Amino acid sequence: MKVAAIQMVSGSAVAANLAQARQCLEAAAQAGAELAILPEYFCLMGQRDADKLLISEPFGTGPIQQFLSEVAHGLGLWVVGGTLPICAPAQENRVFNSSLVFNPQGLCVARYDKMHLFRFNNGTEHYDESLVLASGTEPVHFDLPSRDGHLWRIGLSVCYDLRFAELYRHYAQAGAHLLLAPSAFTYTTGQAHWELLLRVRALENLAYVGAAAQGGVHDNQRHTWGHAMLVDAWGKVLAERAEGAGVVLADLSWDALQQCRSRLPALQHRML
Repeated sequence: MKVAAIQMVSGSAVAANLAQARQCLEAAAQAGAELAILPEYFCLMGQRDADKLLISEPFGTGPIQQFLSEVAHGLGLWVVGGTLPICAPAQENRVFNSSLVFNPQGLCVARYDKMHLFRFNNGTEHYDESLVLASGTEPVHFDLPSRDGHLWRIGLSVCYDLRFAELYRHYAQAGAHLLLAPSAFTYTTGQAHWELLLRVRALENLAYVGAAAQGGVHDNQRHTWGHAMLVDAWGKVLAERAEGAGVVLADLSWDALQQCRSRLPALQHRML
């Protein structure tokens, strides 16, 4: 199954971001991708955290969700819509950071709300997603019947979730073959930990990992690490892109995955 991890440098104009996303999705489809993953905050990297509230949509309706539906259907592509702000009715002035999955018929078949909210302060940089985001509560996976004749089980996560190994072990126990992590890692944390976390999540769960990313300097002056990549179950980076908008492509082999799990059946050796 050919998978595309998309890298963007989103800004504060939603229309321009959607145009950039469409261009990358079209390139992925033209290259033969069956599944394409957009990065976290693909639709908006605002000037302020509260800008997410201004473009939030009720689940099931709204221009960003309509865009994802139409482009998935138009390109005949499975699309994971990075994240977009979905209304949290019970929590005033907060939204869910939601990853929505659309099938080639344009139907939303899965929704994952980011569970772990990023907080970081090194004295010069400060982030606290809990000021505007509500936490999700449930892991979510979906099944993709691939052109290769296999049914791929795919676990959903977002960015900071990567630091919490128990989420991915949950997916491994549920039979996941591919783990997705659309992200917007800061340059500081990405430089130190991004590739390490992705490769460890892959090899400890004997699963492929697909990580779309924000990668560059945004118009709010935030600098994201980038390095969108696809990693195999042995922890090998199959393809990556350092910075700038573009598409990272790799063929994920079902047979290679099964061989890896057969050679080293670590998932069968767990004691706790």
